[in-house]
Amino acid sequence: MSSSAENEGSPILETFGVKWPDFNGGLTYADTVKPNTSGCTLISFYSTKHSSSAPFQGWLQRIQNGQITIDGQIETNPDTILREDSELVYHRVPWKEPDAPYLLDVLYEDNHLVALNKPSGLQVLPGGLFRQRTVLTQLQWRGGKSGDQEPHPVPVHRLGRGTSGILLCAKSKLAKTRLSAYFADGTAVVHEKNTNTERNGRKISKLYRALATGIIEKDEVVISQPIGAMPYAGVAKGLYMASSSGKPALSKVKVLERDVQRNRSLVQVEIQSGRPHQIRIHISFIGHPLAGDPLYASGGVPISFDSEPVDDSHAKDGGYQRPMRPLPGDCGYFLHAHQLVLHHPTTNEVIQITAPLPYVLQSQEEACKVKQTQ
Repeated sequence: MSSSAENEGSPILETFGVKWPDFNGGLTYADTVKPNTSGCTLISFYSTKHSSSAPFQGWLQRIQNGQITIDGQIETNPDTILREDSELVYHRVPWKEPDAPYLLDVLYEDNHLVALNKPSGLQVLPGGLFRQRTVLTQLQWRGGKSGDQEPHPVPVHRLGRGTSGILLCAKSKLAKTRLSAYFADGTAVVHEKNTNTERNGRKISKLYRALATGIIEKDEVVISQPIGAMPYAGVAKGLYMASSSGKPALSKVKVLERDVQRNRSLVQVEIQSGRPHQIRIHISFIGHPLAGDPLYASGGVPISFDSEPVDDSHAKDGGYQRPMRPLPGDCGYFLHAHQLVLHHPTTNEVIQITAPLPYVLQSQEEACKVKQTQ
């Protein structure tokens, strides 16, 4: 992103980040043997209770590799009988996480909150293959500053890994409580079937910029399709998609520009609720999936919904092989959290924050203004 593009957003107060090490520090997972599992074997315990982490042969490999301890002692015999109250620890060896950016721009900061410009490709919180290469880790490494009530800021909402733009983080307990309530309140209003999308009375509002496939004929579209989770290989808790039995969600889409030659529409989206992948799902639901989205197709459902053949093999670390079909964290789409207006959690002052637009999400007029300032 050029410096001229940055002039279109809030001033960048600071850029921080530490380059990722080649390997993370590994992880430990602790369990205590309960009465109902006392007397079972070590391999039975892990292959049953943690079957979502690895297949039977994968857990067998981990045990034989000395990655399990019982009451602090390494145990490599999978047939060891467990006793009640024994402490089990699985030691996941360090691994090389997929590539991810590490630099973050600070758009706003005071003693209670900080607003970051998150780059596409960086996960917010640990999950899946990303345990270290996250926004949270960079915030931990940066630490708190004078007057902070928390050791480091914590994100109060999420952005998809492929989504760029404004990410709010709390630096005090009070800010964390109130900011979390702001986001929850918007979703609650939608749940009550109040379709008024005006900002009056709301403590926070968010505007996104996105690039959709196809030409959206209407200048404005309000989408209220419910969103729910359905079983999907590779996603333990299910994949979120358009579902009549899902939870209420509301998105207001405004077309900014139509590119007939490339068959694309540049849109602004305001969301009142905050369902996972809401914009990706809602835009695809009306027949215009985000350009480059590897997962969602028209109708707000995944591109590939056919069941995959069962793969009993396991990866090098004992876990499952990555599914062949797309996953929610896969990038490639164009979505940017562009503007945010909120009432400050302690002063109630209205604050507006703007994250500079990537070139691909600028209108022709905006792109011309950028060129004129070069």
